[in-house]
Amino acid sequence: MEFTASQIANFINGRIIGDEHALITGVSPIESGEEGHLSFVAQERFAEHIDQSKCSVLIVSEKLLSEKSYQPTIIAVEDAYLAFQVLMNLYQEMQGRKSGIEDGAVFHESASVGENVYVGAFTCVSEKVKIGDGSQIYPQVFIGKNVKIGKNCVLYSGVRVYDYCVIGDNCIIHSNTVIGSDGFGFQPTKDGYQKIPQLGNVILEDHVEIGSNCSIDRGTIGSTIIGKGTKIDNLIQIAHNVKIGQNNVIAAQAGIAGSTIIGDWNQIGGQVGIVGHIQIGNQVKIQAQSGVNSSTKDGETLYGSPAINASEYRRNYVHFRNFTDIVKRINNLENNSKDNTNE
Repeated sequence: MEFTASQIANFINGRIIGDEHALITGVSPIESGEEGHLSFVAQERFAEHIDQSKCSVLIVSEKLLSEKSYQPTIIAVEDAYLAFQVLMNLYQEMQGRKSGIEDGAVFHESASVGENVYVGAFTCVSEKVKIGDGSQIYPQVFIGKNVKIGKNCVLYSGVRVYDYCVIGDNCIIHSNTVIGSDGFGFQPTKDGYQKIPQLGNVILEDHVEIGSNCSIDRGTIGSTIIGKGTKIDNLIQIAHNVKIGQNNVIAAQAGIAGSTIIGDWNQIGGQVGIVGHIQIGNQVKIQAQSGVNSSTKDGETLYGSPAINASEYRRNYVHFRNFTDIVKRINNLENNSKDNTNE
């Protein structure tokens, strides 16, 4: 597909500096631009590339521009990063959406499918499943009985959705993620561990996105809930009966134990571990590799294992790095004190 700089500027309400007829046939990272390609510069640390890039057209934040002329054509906008996201979304929409049922897909006769739905080959749709308008179910997906999938959802190849789970509108689930697997519930007995039946489900509210290779366990009784607008990275474990609020972001390899409640607008870093049966407030930031073993207040920033206030952790860590020298100094002081006492 080809666009001119003028057409791109109209999409994002940009101001052109240079040749408005410059032709764009592709996109490139700013560090490895090519003639005929488009890229963007949104941060000061990349500003040097405005003059050096071989791209024909650059989207640049106004604050990074001066009055001088530039080699590439410039499309000036308030925020180049957001403008580039708008373009990527437009391009994705222009690729078109698939529709129809491919050969090899298996449907139970009681399942119902909305309009403009795509279901790929070798997908299994069980009894009483409901799939909303415009949803895209890629090949080799399993959908258990009584599952409800909303409108305009995307389930990529290899997704597994267990019985009775509910997926809201505009959700995206990436490959090999499992929604509704059994929670880790076992009762110790004299003969070993007795499995506790897991009878609940998982509810994903609207606009949730879940990365690849995640496991979200069903509730033992009741629901595991992922709130509206929450985004979950790859390789994440969410245990039974966890309740996550709205607009949280959770980075890769985090694990959240059973029955923990997480509020809204939290940022949880990679490899964070959160114990069960606690409450995380709203707008909490948990740094990567932290271990959280107690409830938190709103607005806290946590670091370490066990996690404490991040500022306090950093102050303590300065001392920890010098711990060997501190011990030597204490030993020297004690020895000197003994020598003085003996005298």
